[in-house]
Amino acid sequence: MTFKALVVEKDEDGKTSAAVQEIGLDRLPETEVTVAVEYSTVNYKDGLCIGPGGGLVRNYPHVPGIDFAGTVDTSSDERYKAGDKVVLTGWRVGEAHWGGYSQKARVRADWLVPLPDGLTTRQAMAVGTAGFTSMLAVQALEDQGLKAGPVLVTGAAGGVGSVAVALLAAMGRQVAAVTGRPEQADYLKGLGATEIIAREELAETVKRPLEGERWGGCVDAVGGAMLARLLGQMEYGASVAAVGLAGGANLPATVIPFLLRGVNLMGIDSVMQPYENRVRAWTRLAELLPMEKLDAMVVEATLEDLPKLGADILKGQVRGRVVVDVNA
Repeated sequence: MTFKALVVEKDEDGKTSAAVQEIGLDRLPETEVTVAVEYSTVNYKDGLCIGPGGGLVRNYPHVPGIDFAGTVDTSSDERYKAGDKVVLTGWRVGEAHWGGYSQKARVRADWLVPLPDGLTTRQAMAVGTAGFTSMLAVQALEDQGLKAGPVLVTGAAGGVGSVAVALLAAMGRQVAAVTGRPEQADYLKGLGATEIIAREELAETVKRPLEGERWGGCVDAVGGAMLARLLGQMEYGASVAAVGLAGGANLPATVIPFLLRGVNLMGIDSVMQPYENRVRAWTRLAELLPMEKLDAMVVEATLEDLPKLGADILKGQVRGRVVVDVNA
């Protein structure tokens, strides 16, 4: 039996190329659960792995795809049986391990989560790592205690930001969406944003470590100078959930917001989250995320579209969520 997969290869000169190939089950890793993949998605890491790898890919040839959802074919682990619907995000699948850009995938049982009631495999991949990360961030803000003011979402038109806007709006919160793409204002308002803020307004650094208290919480996908700036604008005791570094890894900030306003800066990791946290987040996503807004974020794609989409997402040219139908 053969099936289709997007295979990335590296030549003797170190140049990579990605193309859809027909491969056999014997090419898959030897581990516990074989899944008939139905859908995957496109994340920034996927763009890196489709291209030169960005230091993420260990060995070539390689099948990228850090997310997938599908149906169990075979399992040597008693937790899963043939016919079970499952979701996978993280665990360095698609980076160090062959991933979801394939009609078949073989992974460890520990890495899987049962598909929550109320979600289809397509909807699960419309959520994907980006939406899963958004839910982890929103839960962290809730656990710490959201304050009264609007919740700020930076990088709002991207995958993580789009879902965060929709989730927070569904919770009845006022949401201020930061974007460098003004043409996305209507899209963000459709997701529930009540205020659109131009990236330039927050990108400029200021000498004052504290400004007026403006935000009751924040999901930040940008980092860098913008994160440093918004820390000084948080309400007393408010929290920031840091989920990305599109604006850089450096943080040119002072400790003043932490000491004088009790601001909390929380890092959100979606890759190595324990099973219980994963189930909690996926269950909440199925309950909370408005499916009509999720559908509005989705762009359809096939395995053949992935080389271009991988390049586009690295340039910041992909809006919302891409759902990859691996069988199309």
